[in-house]
Amino acid sequence: MMLVHRRGAGRRALSLVAVLIVALSMIAAGHDRADAAPGPSFTNPVVPAPNSADPTLVQYNGQYYYVATTWTSNILMRRSSTIAGLRSASERRIFTATQNTGCCTMWAPHLEQINNRWYIYYSVAPRPGYGSRRTHVLESAANDPMGGVLNLMPNNGWAIDGAVLKLNGALYFHYSAFHADKLQSIYIAPMSSPTSVSAYGTRISAPTLAWERQGQPVNEGSFALQRNGRTFLTYSASYCGTADYKLGMLEYRGGNPLVASSWTKFPTPIFQRSNANGVYGPGHHSFFTSPDGTEIWIAYHANSSASQGCGTTRTTRVQKISWNADGTPNLGVPVPTSKVLAPPSGETGG
Repeated sequence: MMLVHRRGAGRRALSLVAVLIVALSMIAAGHDRADAAPGPSFTNPVVPAPNSADPTLVQYNGQYYYVATTWTSNILMRRSSTIAGLRSASERRIFTATQNTGCCTMWAPHLEQINNRWYIYYSVAPRPGYGSRRTHVLESAANDPMGGVLNLMPNNGWAIDGAVLKLNGALYFHYSAFHADKLQSIYIAPMSSPTSVSAYGTRISAPTLAWERQGQPVNEGSFALQRNGRTFLTYSASYCGTADYKLGMLEYRGGNPLVASSWTKFPTPIFQRSNANGVYGPGHHSFFTSPDGTEIWIAYHANSSASQGCGTTRTTRVQKISWNADGTPNLGVPVPTSKVLAPPSGETGG
């Protein structure tokens, strides 16, 4: 299924994406960190409101690249050589989402590198109403870069919060959509390229457990985590407007990734609110590696009050994860904003 809605304005905007991301990558590649001092310690949040929900944080060649929901039609990017520096890093507009019929709202951009090119997958809904929500994609550094809509569901159906899974030498696109039973669920579709899917998606997880149904039954915002030959798909569960928004996890058990029986759902949440630490509704996350490749960190949004809900109050926080003896990820407990954290291993002051 090919991309649609190709237009000249998209070419110009996507060229800006290509120029920015390639230029930043070249700067990062030429940055020598061998003799530099360690990076500074920091406290959460690392990016304050309002452009700080649904974060993707990528570490590449010693630089951190950050995108998140802006509540506008603009995709903004921050870059910093340290986690601490993200808070004051300038926001650069790299794309303005448009549709054939006027302005729209963009959210949950996901930044991904595939085969030495960068892609941003993002959700779009026309204003007002937030009705027809679909997933779009940008590509950088192509001969003729072009953005468009991924045809993920029949009848141009609602599909959001998408990201790429690299598994068994193939690409898959996992995202959130509504099933015929009205449950917002996790779907997966095969990809014929980083900008196109070859079939509609199939459901691999539905919000059937009690902890996935607080406020509303929801599975969304999935992100892959792979280690030692195992593949985990972590996702947000329950309604984001509640303090009980949290993370759950699936594990791929072999076989066809497009079949639900190839995935096993863990029976309890892996990351959730901490009243003691003053962290509520932690979710919609991404994972990134430390500059020296020895650590995995989580970036997520959360509120500082149980009543703040699903809006511009959510801020981006990060913390290091660990691994259980059985090989599963241990995300721990969301840390309080008063806790001083050491920087990721291998980070240097910049």
